[in-house]
Amino acid sequence: MALKKYKPVTPGQRFKVISAFDDITTSKPEKSLLCAHPSTGGRNNCGKMTMRNRGGGHKKMYRFIDFKREKDGIPATVKTIEYDPNRSARIALVFYADGEKRYIVAPHGLKVDQVIVSGTGVSPDLGNTLPLGEIPFGSVIHNIELRPGQGAKIARSAGSYAQLMSREGKYAVIKMPSGETRMILCACKATIGMVSNIDHSLEVSGKAGRSRWLGRRPRVRGVVMNPVDHPMGGGEGRASGGHPRSRKGLPAKGYRTRHPKKNSDQYIIERRKK
Repeated sequence: MALKKYKPVTPGQRFKVISAFDDITTSKPEKSLLCAHPSTGGRNNCGKMTMRNRGGGHKKMYRFIDFKREKDGIPATVKTIEYDPNRSARIALVFYADGEKRYIVAPHGLKVDQVIVSGTGVSPDLGNTLPLGEIPFGSVIHNIELRPGQGAKIARSAGSYAQLMSREGKYAVIKMPSGETRMILCACKATIGMVSNIDHSLEVSGKAGRSRWLGRRPRVRGVVMNPVDHPMGGGEGRASGGHPRSRKGLPAKGYRTRHPKKNSDQYIIERRKK
């Protein structure tokens, strides 16, 4: 995975740093795993804008991703590594021995023609999926389930990973990407390795137009709004805006919004670093 920096022959290329896409092997997706993905522009079923700063952007097709990896014991061969416009990570097209094709989130270092497999009793090699109760301590993992059979929910974006620290009874202790340490049932599955496209956080768009291609419209700061539009708006001249807070009035710095009696608190051993 490499980044590409441009010679600044135009203003938009002066600070532009993007992926070189050298890990991608094809630009044509598998048609049987595609479906339409219409853009809402931030509107609900009544046409009312419920999410600001969205609209436009390039058309996309959704790729069905296998987050469950429930085809246990059936080896699969990696055929292609592809770009997915719906996520920051790369995806891999795998052909199972029984003839079925599926997309998975590609781990960093996964190669074409590599064989992967999921299930119990599987060796903890790159790309293999197995229960947390069978993964060696200290292993780097991603695509982690929160409930058995639910499908992966944790560590799915580019470059993210978690680490298996220990096991206590029927629970495995996981250090999350945020730094939080929590317990997850040993029956939940996880995939060995870290998610691909690890340099994604280092990319710089270089110009506002690239954000528009992604469907992101300009965002107006609350300080420059009128008092009727934002709690930080109004004032004579360039007012500071007062205490930082959201458009709904919730304080932005230091105010805890997590419910104090949330059920999942019992599984959290150490909270994330602030």
